[in-house]
Amino acid sequence: MSRAAFWPARLSSQMALLIAIALFVAQAINLALLLEGRRQLRLQQVVGPAVARIVDANEAIAGGKPLDAEVRRRGRMRLVPANPLGAGAVHSADVEAALRAALAEAGLPAGQIHTDIRRISASDPRIARFGRARARRYARFGAELVMAVELPGRGWLVLSAPWLRAAGWLFWQLLGQTLILYVIVLVPVLWAARHISRPLQALAGAARDFAPGIDHAPLIERGPQDVRAVTTAFNALRLRVSAMLDEKDRMLGAIGHDLRTPLAALRVRIESVEDEADRARMAETIDEMNHMLDDILSLARLGRPNEPLADVDLGSLVDAVVEDFRALGAPVDMAEASRVTLRLRASLMRRAIRNLIENAVKYGERGRVQITEGPGSVAVVVADDGPGIPPERLDAVFTPFTRLEESRNRETGGIGLGLALARAIVQNASGELTLVNRPGGGLDATITLPRNRPGS
Repeated sequence: MSRAAFWPARLSSQMALLIAIALFVAQAINLALLLEGRRQLRLQQVVGPAVARIVDANEAIAGGKPLDAEVRRRGRMRLVPANPLGAGAVHSADVEAALRAALAEAGLPAGQIHTDIRRISASDPRIARFGRARARRYARFGAELVMAVELPGRGWLVLSAPWLRAAGWLFWQLLGQTLILYVIVLVPVLWAARHISRPLQALAGAARDFAPGIDHAPLIERGPQDVRAVTTAFNALRLRVSAMLDEKDRMLGAIGHDLRTPLAALRVRIESVEDEADRARMAETIDEMNHMLDDILSLARLGRPNEPLADVDLGSLVDAVVEDFRALGAPVDMAEASRVTLRLRASLMRRAIRNLIENAVKYGERGRVQITEGPGSVAVVVADDGPGIPPERLDAVFTPFTRLEESRNRETGGIGLGLALARAIVQNASGELTLVNRPGGGLDATITLPRNRPGS
């Protein structure tokens, strides 16, 4: 599974997650430092006094004096001939190493050193032998550390000291602190992140919904200064884009007018040509130039259509286009279709279907049109019986001014804009135009349109 599957998509969630991770790492480091400090404190509380007592006891034994009777009575220290700690003793390697180093520093040779950590409860019978202050201390610490130090040639010196309990309570304390920090820190961070991301989401929506030719109200500038600066730049950019497109439309209108005027004049002048064949070829050339000009201007203006959206009966629209071809004697058939109403720009969709049928008649001998309905879409299929398109060129034919030399040469007419314009019109209607070669020969051009077209 990719890392993106675990990473939140929203800015507010990312900020909250990063801060939560940072707090967790900080608390983990804090726990490690506290545990290390607690370990050092335990060593200082145990090792220093124990070494002093061991040195005093060793001097007393070396001088032939017995251990203080009060010390022996309380059981705090005793001299035994053998190691009293059994095999099940819970050793503390840190204490043993610290004791050995401290005794060596004090100049006291010691043999083996063993320790045992023993749990002590308030009901332990040994507590009764302790003084009140010592009993209270042992009960608070909850454990004692028994140390057995071998004095070569003299026996084993055994003493005990209070021992801090395990650090489980410390972990739960830090966990509670972490949860409190999460509440105190993350709640304001989430609020701030949402406050920042809300104008960014509005900016993303405005950029996604921006459509040329539609008047959009300026996006409200809000949020932090950086976000407001981005919103201001977007508003200015949208105005510049709209101004450029308006200028382009004016230029295209002027070009169309300036080109159609001489073409109309030429059409009038060819009427004076006496040779009928020459006159017909000239008229055909002028018609082809007018058609070429219409396609170029339509393709250039497609992003800013003047026609509004309307509810259109797709079956009636396709049938009207087919009837136009039949009136001209073109071999076009259409299967009976049920009534399907879609929200479309009728003249543009009519032009896309006409281009497909024109290609089917021109290059595929005849055209067959069929409307099929799916769960959430409607398809218009224009089939022909021609040679089809080489598979490697199925995508290339949608590029403007692209023609296939294998089967479509200059003598058949066309400049390679029909499919490009049809696909642009269909995509503008949130649909898709696909070309598929049939196994038995021929080509299927399919327009797939959603039943509920998003946008406007």
